[in-house]
Amino acid sequence: MIMAPSTVISPPGKPNAFAGVFSLLAPQMAALDTFLGGQLEAFEPEIRAMVNYCIDTSGKRIRPALVFLSGWKDPKHVSPDLVRAAAIVELVHLATLVHDDIMDSADLRRSRRTAVREFGPTAAVLLGDALFAHALHLAAHFPTTEVCAAVSESTRRVCAGEIVQTLRRGATDLTPAEYQRIIDLKTAELFRVSCFLGARLSGADDGYVGASNRFGRHLGIAYQIYDDLADFFGREEKIGKTLGTDLASGKLTLPLFALMDRLPVYERASLSEEIAGVRPARPALRVKQMLELGVFDAVEVAVQDEVSAARAALAEWPGRAPTPHLLSVGDVLLSQVASLRPVG
Repeated sequence: MIMAPSTVISPPGKPNAFAGVFSLLAPQMAALDTFLGGQLEAFEPEIRAMVNYCIDTSGKRIRPALVFLSGWKDPKHVSPDLVRAAAIVELVHLATLVHDDIMDSADLRRSRRTAVREFGPTAAVLLGDALFAHALHLAAHFPTTEVCAAVSESTRRVCAGEIVQTLRRGATDLTPAEYQRIIDLKTAELFRVSCFLGARLSGADDGYVGASNRFGRHLGIAYQIYDDLADFFGREEKIGKTLGTDLASGKLTLPLFALMDRLPVYERASLSEEIAGVRPARPALRVKQMLELGVFDAVEVAVQDEVSAARAALAEWPGRAPTPHLLSVGDVLLSQVASLRPVG
């Protein structure tokens, strides 16, 4: 029998690195928390505590923040439409996290046990499905079909990215183009649709909606590359989730691509066997080699390039209210990458 947590109210989360740039969103985030808390009643009583376990306040909530920032007007303006859209993208994101942790056999997420560890894999799969379904239910309540169509398409694309990555686990012939395609689908897509929805629902013209759309996509790619780097160089107590899973689970990410290119032939074969699961992964050795061979620097440059592309998308719109706030998110991401660099 699956035991649900006894509480329904989640504890406040710890401050995160994005807290500074998002501090101006306090009214919007408070409205989002209230809205999400109100959604618990929409779920069947038997699973409400499980849903609440996922809908906690300790995450960075980057995607909802992008909805609010791309639709920014002024600090006191809290748009009900943006709150609903932010809740939708957060629910989709939470569903993907639940499913990711099952596939990665992860123990920690947001500094506590993952849903798969708390409820078991079978229930966790269905819990993720329930979160997806409710996100689409909320999207269907907008007066036009545009939001529901956008969210449905994005959800499908996110799932497609995860499917492709799953099918290609352990594959040592994955190309950089395939890797780019995977992260474009599984991560950048939700960043993109968050910015699209924020700009569209705030009444921005088509030109700025398109620019926000492109900004979100490039920022999402940058974020996933950062996340892949953090899997090797982050600290679990700081990141708040299980790290070191990419190599062990056979995910060929940009840090491993860069390392593979720099290793001698015999070492390259050994790393290929680790990725393929033929021999045990040696993450400590691979991190040491990444530092010695300049992999960290190369991957950091890749993040910088995507952030630059994101900035370029908004270059023609410096006077729009959301622009400086969106650009500041890129600045915070670059500082996060720099903070991963080992000292000494």
